[in-house]
Amino acid sequence: MSLLSRYGRSAYSRKLRGPSALLRLAFLSTASPASPGAPSPARPGGPPPIRVALTESAGRGVFASRRIGSGELIHTAEPVVSHPSLHSLHAVCYFCLRKLDGAGSPARAASFCSDGCRARSKAFYEVETRVDWSIHDDYCRARGLKYPFLVKRLACMVISGATSSDCLDILQPAYLSPEMISEMEEGFGLLKCAFTNAHLKDEQIAFLTKQWYTTLLARIHINAFRVEVVGGSFEDLLSMAVASVEAEAAVGNAVYMLPSFYNHDCDPNTHIIWLEDAVAKLKALRDIEPGEELRICYIDASLDWDARQSLLSQGFGFRCDCPRCLSGD
Repeated sequence: MSLLSRYGRSAYSRKLRGPSALLRLAFLSTASPASPGAPSPARPGGPPPIRVALTESAGRGVFASRRIGSGELIHTAEPVVSHPSLHSLHAVCYFCLRKLDGAGSPARAASFCSDGCRARSKAFYEVETRVDWSIHDDYCRARGLKYPFLVKRLACMVISGATSSDCLDILQPAYLSPEMISEMEEGFGLLKCAFTNAHLKDEQIAFLTKQWYTTLLARIHINAFRVEVVGGSFEDLLSMAVASVEAEAAVGNAVYMLPSFYNHDCDPNTHIIWLEDAVAKLKALRDIEPGEELRICYIDASLDWDARQSLLSQGFGFRCDCPRCLSGD
C-alpha cells in the first residue's frame, strides 16, 4: 500500500481557481450547519471563528478571525461523502460510521445505527441496492483499494439526486502517475459496467465518464481522511496537548470540505478528532491569535525529523519547512 493510499490526505500547495472559488470559500466559512459538509458554529448564533484565504507559500489556508482559546471547539463538519472501511463494514453504521452496539449481520448489505441514518441514506442506498457490485468490490478487495468505494457511493448519490456531480470540484486533485491512471481506468470500467448491467437510464449516468471518475478519484486520494473514532466525550479530550489521538482503529474514510483546506504543520495548533461518528471536530491545541493560520498534522507528530520528512515527501509531495522541522527537531 502506498503512503498516499495509507494517509490519503492533502497536498501542501493548493491553488484557488479564481473569484468564483473565493466566493464559494467565503460562503463555506459562514454556512449554516444544516448545509451538507458545512461547518457548525463553535458558538451558538454565530459563524465559526475562521476565514479561508491565500497563504504566502502554501496556497489556501484557514485563519483565525478572532482569538481562539486552547481546547476550544473551533467548528464541526459533516462529510460530503463517507464509506466504512472493509474490515468495519458490519461493525459500524453504513451512513455515519458510528460503532454498532452489536455486530451487524454479514448476510445484510448494510446496517444502520438509527432510523435517522437509514432515512438519510434512503435515496442513494436504493440506487446502490439495484446494482450487482460483486465484481467491482472483489476487484477492490483483492488490491486493497478503498477510495473507489467513496466514488461508488458518490456516484449513487448523484444518480439519486442527493448531490451534484461537481460537488468536489473545488478540491485540488493529486498528481497521477501513468500506473495510477491505468488502475483507475480499470476501476472505472467495472463501475460503469455495474451500472449499465443494472439497466439504469443513459441520462442517469451521463455524468459518469472516464475523466469524471479519474479526476474525482484524484481529488479523493489527496483530500480523504481516515476516520478514527476515539469514543468518549469532547470534554474528556480537552486536557490533551498532543498532536494525535490514540484510536481503536480507522472505521472508514471520508471527504470534507472545510477541513480539506487546512495546511500541515509538524507542531500543529489545531487537531481533528472523531468522537462517536464521522462528524469531524476541529479543536485548538493551544491559544491561537487573530490572523494566525490554523494547521493540522497530516502524519504522526511523534516521529523524528527524518521519518517525518520522508513520509511527507513520499506521501504528500512536499518537504516540510515548518518551524519545528527548520530547528531540526
